[in-house]
Amino acid sequence: MRQSLLALLAKEPAHGYELKQALETIFGGAYPSPNIGQIYVTLGRLEKDGHVRSVDVEQANRPNKKVYYITATGREALENWVEEPTEGPRVRDEFFMKLVLAPMTGLSDRMALVNRQRRHYLALMRDLRELAERTDPANRVALLLIEGAMLHLQADLDWLERCQEDLP
Repeated sequence: MRQSLLALLAKEPAHGYELKQALETIFGGAYPSPNIGQIYVTLGRLEKDGHVRSVDVEQANRPNKKVYYITATGREALENWVEEPTEGPRVRDEFFMKLVLAPMTGLSDRMALVNRQRRHYLALMRDLRELAERTDPANRVALLLIEGAMLHLQADLDWLERCQEDLP
């Protein structure tokens, strides 16, 4: 979330509620927005690290609000994040560890594990389809995020088939 907030602040200064609202507007329901407490805790950490600075802005008949600005250090951290490749496929897959190790313990057999995981992935896929149907067609960002998640799930389902075929 740190980088998301820095990216939004690189666009323009904002207070916590504006940042939460921006995340919800950009990503819709496809990317669950953090709660406001998480946003302010993250902003506090970013400020402590020198990536943002805050200014109290007076409001008539209301408490002051803190507006956050990205600093040069924050912009540099954001640029590094943008330029750095994102992690690729995971080799340490928790499900695969269960699939290989649990049968050795006698706690479960592989077929039961594969079937349980398949049901879970199919339920997630159904949820994503429903989310896509509820998402505003004009919100291409949210729809692309949902589509990406569905493609990853489909790949995971295909991989489960391969595990079922190749593992004794």
